[in-house]
Amino acid sequence: MKTFVLFTATLLAVLPGSLARAELRLPNIFGDQMVLQRDKPIRVWGWAKPAAAVEVSLGAQSMQATADDQGHWQVQLEALPASWDAMVLQVSSGDETLSVNDILVGDVWLCGGQSNMEWTLRGTRDADVEIPSANFPAIRFIRLPKVANLTPQDDFPVSDAKNPVGNWRQCTSEQIENCTAVGYYFARRIHRRLRVPIGLIDTSWGGTMAQHWVTKATLEQIPEMQPYRKEFSDKLQAWQDGGGKAGAEQRYQADLQAWEQARAAAKAKGEREPRAPNQRNYADPATQRQPGGMLNGCIMPLAHCALKGVLFYQGENNSFTVGWKPFPKTYPAVISDWRKIFRDEQLPFGLVQIAGWSNRRSMEYDMNHHCNIVREVQFNTWRSTPNTGLVVTFDTNSSQSIHPSRKVPVGERLARWALAEVYQAESYAKNQPLQWRGPVYQAMERRDDKIVISFEEPTATGLVLDQDVEVGFYIAGDDRVFHHARARVDKGKNQLVVWSDEVPDPVAVRYGWSNLPAGGLMNRRELPAYPFRTDTWPMTPHQSTGSYQVQ
Repeated sequence: MKTFVLFTATLLAVLPGSLARAELRLPNIFGDQMVLQRDKPIRVWGWAKPAAAVEVSLGAQSMQATADDQGHWQVQLEALPASWDAMVLQVSSGDETLSVNDILVGDVWLCGGQSNMEWTLRGTRDADVEIPSANFPAIRFIRLPKVANLTPQDDFPVSDAKNPVGNWRQCTSEQIENCTAVGYYFARRIHRRLRVPIGLIDTSWGGTMAQHWVTKATLEQIPEMQPYRKEFSDKLQAWQDGGGKAGAEQRYQADLQAWEQARAAAKAKGEREPRAPNQRNYADPATQRQPGGMLNGCIMPLAHCALKGVLFYQGENNSFTVGWKPFPKTYPAVISDWRKIFRDEQLPFGLVQIAGWSNRRSMEYDMNHHCNIVREVQFNTWRSTPNTGLVVTFDTNSSQSIHPSRKVPVGERLARWALAEVYQAESYAKNQPLQWRGPVYQAMERRDDKIVISFEEPTATGLVLDQDVEVGFYIAGDDRVFHHARARVDKGKNQLVVWSDEVPDPVAVRYGWSNLPAGGLMNRRELPAYPFRTDTWPMTPHQSTGSYQVQ
């Protein structure tokens, strides 16, 4: 038996502690049916009476800790291999004992981002067949409650042990309906291939921007974030000046009464009735979407957890109006900040390039749309950040919805990346690397009135146009006016030839460049090509100010 005296003052400064508590307590991430990360030291932490002795046991391991003067304690158990055998974590202090049952050891992946990651299995196209056939009790998931806060939190709330939010559940037909669909399809493929338990921690929150998932300290150093920080500061000040919760309730009741009178008058006149005031608009800004707020409430409570990696699907809310402006700095900052929080500078990140939605209005609209900026930032972040991967999704959208209902390709493409890059898995043909990338643009060459596009090897092996349809290609001359282009594959060289009779002297080509991209360029594994452009011309999105210039 070893004795471990808490000395992590630096980390606890990052995670401000709860007030000293009289009872023994574990954070809510520890729960029945949880999965612990294999092959990494296992941290167990919590709260007890100040200076109290705490004993922690897991399997054959046992350790002691002494709570500090604020009641914090922590032990670090030795790493364990993957195991399908259910284990019990027991924590004791004085006459109090806590038990966490049915624990498996495997790989734990954190699923973050906004609504397309949050999208549950029951909302997908394949829910009717997937939910009844789900039978993976060794794949477990936990969906965290949506908590935003001004300061880093050390835990998240759970209303009761049966709530589908805040408690670990199994990927079986009876429990899986609220599991992140992208995470589930990812975990299913990994689980089948590696035959180890998989845990998914879902922190996604619809409608969030990249800056919501970055530390406030980092955001202070980003000039493009100052308008957002000031806007939130003004809202917070107005809330406080307006009497806080009591003042907001008075305003809501007054507006509700005025609405009832207006509705009655409109009804009497046969006119359209006004909308009722939304009580959410009277809530404390400190609990709402804010720069750094979601990181404080959803990520910081997990900072002691060991992870295998992160899956991050976010960007749509940064593609409205001027939301793209901080994105080139805030999006990569999510990766760097989370790696610091989890104390793993090489923590793998599987990134998802956003799909398209809405409609196509004009060539100028398409060529300058905010979505193109977001996708390019995501692509450039992947290319400049080690231990990351990026998967394409624009081809999964068969409608104009911002929430494509086909999540199988997204999860399985992420799994291909993880198997190839994180797990170093081989193809069924021995000594062959597992392919996970679609064609990646490398270079262009002008040949008479055409442009020849080359791709990085081996991403373009077996280059082909799906059903031999040439859509999604654009070409321009020195005037920078784009036209729809024709294209054909030079299969002997895995190159693409692009031209247009309307552009006799072409200088630039774009592919998949639209708010709602189309295109079927792929390799022999039917992995789609990444949207690309050969130019670096500025883009000026509609409903925006200023122009984007690639950095």
